[in-house]
Amino acid sequence: MPKPPFRFIEEDSQGSSPKLKVRDARGSIWSVKWGPEVNSDVFASRLAWASGYVVQPMHFVARGKILGAKGLKRADKHVAPDGTFVNARFQLRDPSMKFLDRDWSWNDNPFEGTREWNGLRIVMMLTSNWDNKDARDASRGSNTGILQYASGGRTHWAFFVADWGGSMGKWGGLWEREKWDCEGYAEQTPDFIKGVDDGIVEWGFHGQHTSSQKKDIAVADVKWLLRYAGRITDSQLRAGLRASGATAAETACFTKAIRSRINQMRAVASRNR
Repeated sequence: MPKPPFRFIEEDSQGSSPKLKVRDARGSIWSVKWGPEVNSDVFASRLAWASGYVVQPMHFVARGKILGAKGLKRADKHVAPDGTFVNARFQLRDPSMKFLDRDWSWNDNPFEGTREWNGLRIVMMLTSNWDNKDARDASRGSNTGILQYASGGRTHWAFFVADWGGSMGKWGGLWEREKWDCEGYAEQTPDFIKGVDDGIVEWGFHGQHTSSQKKDIAVADVKWLLRYAGRITDSQLRAGLRASGATAAETACFTKAIRSRINQMRAVASRNR
């Protein structure tokens, strides 16, 4: 967790949400974001992490104070003159990890066709993450990224989803989709899996790159992902939701709907052995 006090470094103008960079009491640097993606970004990334995927550490901070935050532009309405704020997402900026100046796309990456890649595509649909922009959308800001880091005397690269904010609501076209909207998420849950055709799962999902997201995912891929996502308990879902700022009503609603989607995956796996 980020440790107060928080000290202002600079305002970040990238992306569509107001953001600041701050330093906490331990010297760690965090990207602080406000807006409609705060809760969904934290929770969906945790669900992806619990399913075995690389994510950036994120935390929901209900209230706090940023020292020295003056002359703000987009973030001005979220930070009071005395530096206090409410409902923010803190994302760690680890200096040991370097963001490469290139992204990957869902239809062109080294992992295409693997269980791990297909599993990540399922997690995107499990969280209704319609904002699946990638390297093809560089002019609008890609939501995929590559991290470079050293471990065991070797250099490693992690291909990951860098932004989970457009999730936990309704999937769909421009005028239909939502973020952090359990009523919409639950409403679409019965259509999460539409059926199976010759071993290939048919999904109800619709996002920015729909075909790249859901085509050619086999029942075997669902079975593989269930080895990880299938072990997540309702208690863990509730804990993750509360830690992401969900209300009691949202926690109950999302837990029920997520469990229903996972149960649909189990049913598909059991009927198609």
